[in-house]
Amino acid sequence: MKALLLSLLLLPVVALAQAPTIEISGANFRPLPVAVPAPLTQNDGAKALVAPFDSAFSFDLAASGILQVLDRKGFTADAKEGMAAASINFSRWADVGAEALVKVSLAQDAGVLRGELRLFNVGTGREDLKVSKDAPADNASLLAHRLADALYRHFTREPSPFLSRITYVRKAGTNRDVYVADWDGGNARALTKGGINILPALSQDGSQVAFTTYRKNRPDIYVQSPGGEAKAVISGGQMATGAAFSPDGKRIAYSLAEGESAQVYVANADGSGARALTDTPYGLNTSPTWSPDGKRIAFVSNRGGSPQVYIMNADGTGVRRLTFQGNYNQTPDWSPRGDLIVFTARDERNAFDLFTVSVETGKVTRLTQDQGSNEEPAFSPNGRLIVFTSTRNGGSQLYVMTADGNNQLPLRAEKGVYQTPDWAPLPQAQ
Repeated sequence: MKALLLSLLLLPVVALAQAPTIEISGANFRPLPVAVPAPLTQNDGAKALVAPFDSAFSFDLAASGILQVLDRKGFTADAKEGMAAASINFSRWADVGAEALVKVSLAQDAGVLRGELRLFNVGTGREDLKVSKDAPADNASLLAHRLADALYRHFTREPSPFLSRITYVRKAGTNRDVYVADWDGGNARALTKGGINILPALSQDGSQVAFTTYRKNRPDIYVQSPGGEAKAVISGGQMATGAAFSPDGKRIAYSLAEGESAQVYVANADGSGARALTDTPYGLNTSPTWSPDGKRIAFVSNRGGSPQVYIMNADGTGVRRLTFQGNYNQTPDWSPRGDLIVFTARDERNAFDLFTVSVETGKVTRLTQDQGSNEEPAFSPNGRLIVFTSTRNGGSQLYVMTADGNNQLPLRAEKGVYQTPDWAPLPQAQ
């Protein structure tokens, strides 16, 4: 889509027979206005699956940060318009402000839902992408995520977050249970049943979840795979909380309370070989998060008098303070791109909001403001989006936004009270 996309690009990449890449950053970036009419169906079996597919697909595109999905209420084109360029009235789509048109057709046969996606340049009428995917018919959202991922890759030349997973805590009465769900909150399933289970973290390949549980009336760290049994890895009477897997999945960092202090520890993923990385006689060292190369760890410490974000080498050396603004900075998460750490801070009005800080320069950027309390952020696997909790609409709900704080949307999760989301890196195959 060379002519269509050049106006969007901060640093266009043009190659023979290859569409330019959208650079998702810079003051000149604007989302691409795209029309996405309702999916067409090729047989009766697909008609009942349009709604769940369309809900997931539309959310993926709207939350992507690269597309401005136009409101269907303004469309003037024939709803029965076909998939081929010859059957499309492109002037009708241009009239509603669309620069790109995404057409999807669905067919269901023998328990399999198949989808075809075509992307058109509205200005030229050229077809720039044609792709087909399938999924089990009882999981229409998976097909939606696969097609949306193909579209995202076409524009950005990098994987989308649409095939990744999140974990979080859902509160119900006195119980706090750990769940795993699709990135948008769909297909949620509980890993724990009753009791107090908090602070979940996904492993690098998304196959394991570490969490803190009080099932023995003390905080211990357990690891569980979806469908498997939870196993204690850090236990024995001390207060162990907040495990985080290293990028290679071989180690976990966590906080262990000892008398009047709490120290950051690192251990093998099975809990063996534990050793302290911090050693402050008083005060708290908590909330470890790994750099994407596994060489450094960010954490929270009040050694300077108030909770601030610090960075150290993965062996505990080279400690340096990263945040200096504010007197209460918590819950850091290191971007997979390596350049930023997002965290929760209490501002001058005693409200909780989200900020990023540059790892190299210390520059702080505010992401949320004047919309309830916003806490517990986690980056998407590609570092482009952030999931977090917000009370802006009553109760603590799950939201997502771009890494610069724009395009803030609630996830498709069921109503409830949610806490401490974490985001799994991209699966190896989908």
